[in-house]
Amino acid sequence: MPAESTSRRSPYSRLLDKATRILAMRDHSEQELRRKLAAQPTFPGKPRAEEDPFTPEDIEKVIAWCYEHRWLDDAHFASRFIASRSRKGYGPQRIRQELQGKGIARDLSDAAMENCEIDWQEMARDIAERKFGEQLPTEWKERAKVQRYLQYRGFYMEDIQSLYSA
Repeated sequence: MPAESTSRRSPYSRLLDKATRILAMRDHSEQELRRKLAAQPTFPGKPRAEEDPFTPEDIEKVIAWCYEHRWLDDAHFASRFIASRSRKGYGPQRIRQELQGKGIARDLSDAAMENCEIDWQEMARDIAERKFGEQLPTEWKERAKVQRYLQYRGFYMEDIQSLYSA
């Protein structure tokens, strides 16, 4: 019986439920949410449900509702994403790239990066010391290893070179 009641609900209300479930798990950017809402679920071995498909107008209404109720905010998402990824040891360059991939506008990501209050040079030093020991290597070949590692993690060259200039 519950399956019948959900299939009789309007596509908008089903889509709104889907959006609240998605946003209850973690913050999403608008682009991520749009992509997930537009995806029609498929289950292996089961026939496709006889439900009305979601229309772009329904998706727009749900996105507007999420903004109106502050469930969706790209600026807030960007700042939380920066905090989360920096705690995992990623640098500003990689985080900016990931934000761009999630559909965050450059001006929003730039503003969030300026307001994050993270000392990227200090963070690069901590990560390098954790990986390579408290006494960072001074031999060229070993220094290149440190540099490659930190570049892979997304740190700018200026931050990496500051490890050896101090």
